[in-house]
Amino acid sequence: MAGNMPKRVKWRKAQKGRVRGNATAGNTVSYGEFGLQSLEPARITSRQIEAGRVAAAHFLQREGRVYIRIFPHKPVSKKPLETRMGHGKGEPEYWVAVVKPGTVMFEIGGVSEDLAKTAFLRVAHKMPVRTRFVYRRHAL
Repeated sequence: MAGNMPKRVKWRKAQKGRVRGNATAGNTVSYGEFGLQSLEPARITSRQIEAGRVAAAHFLQREGRVYIRIFPHKPVSKKPLETRMGHGKGEPEYWVAVVKPGTVMFEIGGVSEDLAKTAFLRVAHKMPVRTRFVYRRHAL
């Protein structure tokens, strides 16, 4: 299976659930200097997260450090095509990270602001949500 996934889970299949409200945790830049914050609720697949990581790492060319703040914990199952109703729930197909508005998805440290902005622009193109560039809040 492509992308990332948990090493082991308590339950193999999860219910769909709904993404409501804004992020109360994980909504500030805490590892790097700059962050990429989601402005919409979404389920981001492990492949999309990986594509964002690769885009940032490739652009930065081993300069600075890229932090990924989201992890795909939730399995999404799918039934085979042209299958009749019944016969239970489908098998897990891929893994997603549930992201609320305000969640900081990626962070970058150790590079200049314009370099981080350009890197995040490339990452944002891989994401299924509208995003914005955020700074670390320094204590005054």
